[in-house]
Amino acid sequence: MEEKLLHSWGYVWDTISEEEKTEVFELGERYKEFLDSGKTERECTEEIIERARAAGFISMDEALSGDGKLMPGDKVYANNRDKSVVLFVIGSEAMENGVNIVASHLDSPRIDLKPFPLYEEEGLGFFKTHYYGGIKKYQWATIPLELHGVVFTKTGEKVNVQIGKSEDDPVFFITDLLPHLAKDQMDKKLSEAITGEGLNVLVGSNGLSGVEENRVKSQILSILNEKYGISELDFTTSELQIVPAGRSRDVGLDRSMIAGYGQDDRVCVYSSLEAILEVESPERTAVSIYMDKEEIGSVGNTGMESVFFELALAEIMNKLDESYSEIKLKRALSRSRALSADTVAAFDPNFPDVLDKKNAPFMGKGMALVKYTGVRGKSETNDANAEYLSDIRQALDRHNVIWQIGELGKVDQGGGGTVAYMLAKYGMEVVDCGVSLLSVHAPFEISHKADIYMAKRGYKAFLEN
Repeated sequence: MEEKLLHSWGYVWDTISEEEKTEVFELGERYKEFLDSGKTERECTEEIIERARAAGFISMDEALSGDGKLMPGDKVYANNRDKSVVLFVIGSEAMENGVNIVASHLDSPRIDLKPFPLYEEEGLGFFKTHYYGGIKKYQWATIPLELHGVVFTKTGEKVNVQIGKSEDDPVFFITDLLPHLAKDQMDKKLSEAITGEGLNVLVGSNGLSGVEENRVKSQILSILNEKYGISELDFTTSELQIVPAGRSRDVGLDRSMIAGYGQDDRVCVYSSLEAILEVESPERTAVSIYMDKEEIGSVGNTGMESVFFELALAEIMNKLDESYSEIKLKRALSRSRALSADTVAAFDPNFPDVLDKKNAPFMGKGMALVKYTGVRGKSETNDANAEYLSDIRQALDRHNVIWQIGELGKVDQGGGGTVAYMLAKYGMEVVDCGVSLLSVHAPFEISHKADIYMAKRGYKAFLEN
């Protein structure tokens, strides 16, 4: 018993082989490339589809066209409005008996531009914004920022925008008070020191020659029109996001950790993506879900609350089975098993009072199983049953996946939710399972490379049955 506990609750680095340590660092490099390529849910969706097609996946449209049938081992992806995607590897067992699902989310906290964002004040140009998801607003001031997104012109032309990503690009900033004049500000609570309406992004200061009013605004519009062919009215038909500038980086003299934007939840996205791309011939169909809008409640037609996944599953089943029916779909959903792949706060010695040390996950101790999330008295949580936890535990142990138990924080300290309860509503078994992070929801979050490695192995073991 003691030996087993050491295996399940020890540090990954003390357990794995030298060959595995090399794999840990190689995976870390690939993951950093993914983080830097996908700073929005649209960019992540594009990256996932590109990698999936390279691994032999075909689109849902390709799979449904023609008279050919899907066969075990076939690989299909379904793209939902370029903002969420589902990957299927068809298994040999009838889907009516259930599928194995790993579900993560592509969106991360950020700052969005308002429909009419651009204005000028005392010779400076700014974008007005509306933050998205749970952020500490003060963390976004005085750091370099990038602008990413899409704009549709009056003719319906789609224009992709990326400013600040390249080394020679300009970046943007949200200003803050100098400490010499911040007496009143520093007397406020952190949540009030910088307001939502105060997250105005500095975008320029030179005026356009020959213009008497709004010279700076006119100059900015002129630059945008010259570079992208867009006008001020085109902002109303756009999705433009402010994200932290700069690439992800190794952390620590031992390079054991990674700092990067959007690791909640793209660390689970990438580890599960690598996992399913290596699945070839599962018994139960393997499914990886990558959804949008989790940070604001999984609402909308690209979030987990939509019927996108259900419809995609129905299309696959209908193509596989000439006697498809709604009851078969419902049986498939209710008999499925899922991992809600999301991050959790790692124990931080700088803030020990908010986490129960006996139940908190730790950096470097492997993937974290989280029985329940929620707030206060487990509100808005799935709370996985012991039978399913036992099954997952045995599966991870069989595949030498180092894991740990995690909890979001102390009772009544706060809380949060995942997509787990949305999957559970179908009747399927679900448990939260992911990577623990430091500084969750900060502009740059910190992960441990060994935990990412174990998450990938855990997701693959689960998807391969």
